[in-house]
Amino acid sequence: MNHLMQSQYNEGFYSYEELQKIGFASVGKNVLLSRLARIYGASKISIGNNVRIDDFVILSGKIKIGNFVHIGAFSSITGGDSGVTIGDFCGMSSHVKVLAISDDYSGETLTNPCIPNQYKNITKKQIIIEKHCIVGCGSTILPNAFLSEGSSIGAMSLIVRKTKPWGVYFGIPAKRIKERKKDLLKLEKEFLSSIKETMGGGIN
Repeated sequence: MNHLMQSQYNEGFYSYEELQKIGFASVGKNVLLSRLARIYGASKISIGNNVRIDDFVILSGKIKIGNFVHIGAFSSITGGDSGVTIGDFCGMSSHVKVLAISDDYSGETLTNPCIPNQYKNITKKQIIIEKHCIVGCGSTILPNAFLSEGSSIGAMSLIVRKTKPWGVYFGIPAKRIKERKKDLLKLEKEFLSSIKETMGGGIN
């Protein structure tokens, strides 16, 4: 372990040995998980390599996190039984909410976790976030949303349906406002090549 990684562990991230004891379905290398994050149902959560999860993040339910993913402070991902899948090279800013499960707000049923399910109408639908998506501060992603590869979501936006690849989205509900450049795909290849040369990989 290099001095930088050791310093980060000392500053409030779990060590590799501690991560193994939490009980995740799987956990990769170079994972920085804040000691101030909350994990519910670790056995349903898979974390890839080179992932950083910051302070006060809440992870619960079925979640699969890819490689080179950052989840900012105060964000929450609720996978429920349907699940949330986050692809490689994705980033979430602070206060992002991802919800694969939701109550019925129509008033036709009761709501909230204190009420038995027979009195509620719960929506449970998988959320998929493909590679190279970035989600701005304070945004919310609701059940059945699908962020196609390269989607960029502006701050304080609401995603309720499928986006098209390589677009910038903004608003409530979010609308495509312009195209997103793909220059980063070339940088991805260069970056992964450099890792293989200097560190022997780290994403497989």
